[in-house]
Amino acid sequence: MSAFFEVMIERNFSSAHQLRGYKGKCENLHGHNYKIEIFAKGEELNNIGLLIDFGDLKTAADEIVKYLDHRNLNELPPFDEELNPSAENIARYFHEYLNSRVGDERVRVYKVRCYETPTSVATYQSE
Repeated sequence: MSAFFEVMIERNFSSAHQLRGYKGKCENLHGHNYKIEIFAKGEELNNIGLLIDFGDLKTAADEIVKYLDHRNLNELPPFDEELNPSAENIARYFHEYLNSRVGDERVRVYKVRCYETPTSVATYQSE
């Protein structure tokens, strides 16, 4: 894919978590005000000149935010047993969920950035 269109939305939520197996203060229950940046790309616009309707992307992202907001992530699948609720795994969770909801042959979410703090960010990106 040499030339493409890209759109980005941002979402925010607050959650608690603790990192299982971590040796340090992050193994204790603590919280973050997360910022999530969601990037979608594609080579072709639809018949009205959009890559994707921002509203559709926001609606799908808000489904995840509603599920995670003001909750202990360690109590919610898949972070209760399958995945440690790290910023890296949260970014991948958004990426996979959103592609199952809004991705198609023309457009796909290819990158998600998860900010735990304004200066600490993890990115999950697919080719």
